[in-house]
This record gives sequence, C-alpha cells and structure tokens, in this order.
Amino acid sequence: MTQLLTIDIGTTSTKVVCYSQTGAVLASANHGYPLIQTAPDMAEEDPDVIVAAVKQGISEVTAQVNGPIDGLSFSAAMHSLILLDTHRRPLTRMYTWADNRAKLAAAKLRARPDAHALYLRTGTPLHPMTPLAKLCWLAATQPQLHQAARWFVDIKAYVFHQLCGQLVTDYSIANASGLFNLQTLTWDDQALALAGVQAAQLPQLVDTTAQLASLTPAVANALGLPANVPLIAGASDGCLSNLGLNAIRPGQAALTIGTSGAVRVVAPTPHLDPEGRLFCYYLAPGAWVVGGPANNGGNVFQWVHDTLFKDVVPPVSYADLSDEISHVPAGSHGLGMHPYLRGERAPLWNANARGSYFGLTAQHTRVDLARAALEGITMNLAHVAQMVQALTGPFTQLQAAGGFANSSSWPQIVADVFDTPLNVPTSVESSCLGAAILGLVSLGVLPDLAASARLIRPQTTTVPDTENVATYQRLFPLYEQLSTTYQPLYDQLTQF
Repeated sequence: MTQLLTIDIGTTSTKVVCYSQTGAVLASANHGYPLIQTAPDMAEEDPDVIVAAVKQGISEVTAQVNGPIDGLSFSAAMHSLILLDTHRRPLTRMYTWADNRAKLAAAKLRARPDAHALYLRTGTPLHPMTPLAKLCWLAATQPQLHQAARWFVDIKAYVFHQLCGQLVTDYSIANASGLFNLQTLTWDDQALALAGVQAAQLPQLVDTTAQLASLTPAVANALGLPANVPLIAGASDGCLSNLGLNAIRPGQAALTIGTSGAVRVVAPTPHLDPEGRLFCYYLAPGAWVVGGPANNGGNVFQWVHDTLFKDVVPPVSYADLSDEISHVPAGSHGLGMHPYLRGERAPLWNANARGSYFGLTAQHTRVDLARAALEGITMNLAHVAQMVQALTGPFTQLQAAGGFANSSSWPQIVADVFDTPLNVPTSVESSCLGAAILGLVSLGVLPDLAASARLIRPQTTTVPDTENVATYQRLFPLYEQLSTTYQPLYDQLTQF
C-alpha cells in the first residue's frame, strides 16, 4: 500500500498530510506562522520560519505513520518572492501575494502598449500580487537590493533548496509569477527584461510531476526519512484544489473561499480573457486552470465578526453568528455590500478598491450587515464566475472547499447566488489531496489525473432555494451597477 506525504505551504500555515493510495488520511499536522504587516500594504513572512514549519510537520506526521513513506508531493501558495544572495541565503523576507506595495509598478505595466501581449504570453493579470510587478517595484525603489540579489525564488523553491539542495520551481508556480511563457513553458524574455533579471537568476523549471534530487543526509536523518524518498515538485495550491475537488471535467467548477476566494475550471488548452481579467495556469500536460482570484473572502467575515460583534456580551462565536445570519432573509432587508476591504483582484483588478455598504437604513441590525457581507463576497465571486463561463462554457456543478463550508448559512447563500447545486467533499483539504493525486500519478500508482475521481470522498450537497434565487437575481444587477459607478472614485478615496 503506497503512503504519500503532501506538504501544502499556505499563506498562513503549512499543512502536512499522509494519504494512502486510496485517498484515506492516515495522519496530519498543521503549523502556522505570522504575517508581518508593519507598513501600509505590506504582507511579508519569514521564509526560514516557513521551512521550520515544513520540517516540523513532516517529522510529526512520519512519526505517526506505520510503514515506509513512498514520496513527498508539494503544494504552495502562488506569487511568493524571496531575494537570495550568492550563498542562497535570504536578503529579504518573503513577499506574499497580499503585499500590495507594487501598485505603481503594476499600473505602469498595465499602461504599456504591449501590456495585453504580455498577458497573453504569461496568462497572468498585471497586478501588484505578481513577482513581475514586485521585481519592477524593487528595481525602482531599492535598486541596490535588487542588484545585490543573485537569485529570485518562490517559497517552494526555497523549501526544496533547504531539503535537497536544488533550486527548482514547477511550471504551475512559475506560470503565476508573470515571468513565464505559457506557450513555450520557459521563462519569458520580455518579462525578464522588464523585471531586470536573467533566466540564470531564477530556479530551474520542471514539470509538476517531476521527481527531484534526494534529501540531504542531514535533512533525511532529522525528518526520519530515507534520503532517496522521491520529492515530487507538485503545483500551486489553487490548481491542485481543482484536482482535489474532482473539478477537472467540462462543466465542473471549483469554488474556494478561505481567507481569500477563487473560481476555477480546468481546460485542455489555455484560455485567455480578451480583457486580461482571468488567469490561465498550468496544472499538468493537457490541463490548464482558468479562473479569477478575489482578495476578499473569509477575511471580510472575520472583520465583520471582530468589528461589529467585538463588545457583545456574551461573546458571539463564528458559529453563533452563522446561525443568526441564517434567520435573516435573502437580500438582508435591502442591504448590500461591496467587500473590497483589501483592494481587489478579480473581477476589478484594482488595488485601490474600497468596501462599501449600500441601502443602509436605521432599521438594519448588525446581523443584517453580517449577512450582507457574506452575500457581497459571494456576488463578487459570481461576477468572476460569469467571466470564466464566457471563456469555458456554463457550470453544471460547483465543487467547494475552504472554511466557508463550515458555516451553517454561507453554503446556502452560495448555492442561491450561483443558482447551482453546491458540493462539498468530506476532505476539505483539497490542495493537499490534489498534491497527493499528482504524486500518485508521478509514482505510477494512478494512470492519469482522471483516475482521481475514485479518491474523492462522499460529499454533502446544498440545493438552491428558488425564492432566494429570485431575490438574488434581482439584487445582482444592482450590485454590479453600483460597482461600476464606484470604480472611478476609488483612486480619489486613497488620497484621504
């Protein structure tokens, strides 16, 4: 029986899960780390703290499992960037996707006459999240730091270096950098020139099923693993989530709402948005993930809980608040919210976007405001879904993952806003399971990605409520019309 470890290097924590070849979870561990935000728009993390979390998680899980580990397969959050010196030591902390300080650099990229051609080659929208924009920003604002760097790497490449001494990155992570040509599967010369880097300063590119060099003897001994255990490159967390949710066939869409949110589908060939609003990222040969990421998801619900219910006695838990929200009718008594508390990627791609409530009256309660926030997050993702469907065809299934699925009210809101049955598999760690599936394909245990369907556990289904659907179909055009109206005003609001 094959046993495989998956390591999911996320924005807030690293999860390590051991799966059997049937998809059963044998053991798991989860270690968090802080997000460093000591300046406006800053979002950094310590890469060595993340490496320690990876190693600790692997050690804990291997200690719980009987029998040998047959491979380690990796997932990681997209858009990370670390500058290294000639000895491959960090010159910076890790810039995460949420770091927004490259706003001006991204705006300059978008203003270029060849901006759309750049998007069509890379499949990555021009936004501060990308390493491309961050490298342009660093070159302009900290040229000495930029010039001092010998290497520019992502967090997964840095972890691989700490485990086996190689600096490699997979096509999927590279594709999300803005520096990768999705037609040639190589670094893009023009993007590199804009970023002021050379291909020799970037990790070696490998396919997502590639097996890397052996663990170093010291690391193998510390982790309790044989040095020759295969390390499988894996892919990005978003792409792997589709695989782990069994959303890889036509009509199947993956919806993720954790801290942030995303809507994604898998297509056999690249699909690129004529307006450059959607990403197109490599998953595996003949599998491209098309979709849009939203900055605002569960983080907005957290803000609502922590701000509006901070002083309530007795304290209101997230579960309590979800229950209360379920008693507020669809439409929140005529109240709506644009959830852009942290700027927005898809569908607006406006780092200066701001949140707003509309329709507010003296009769509205704080629970109304809470439900309107969940509805606003969901409508924003429904707007992204409309753009995706225009490229890839209609959705017949929504396969869902993320913390929102634990809410007693939010899944019903999603099913109603999308007017589509919402399926939530028992295994909510979809990126981990996706990494396991990719690893099993690499090891030859599974013949192809399609064989993954038999590993997905039974799921719960939330069916749309016809009355609620009718309410949201009336509310959604207002939501979009007001969003269009507010767009020109966001830049002015940043001046106060």
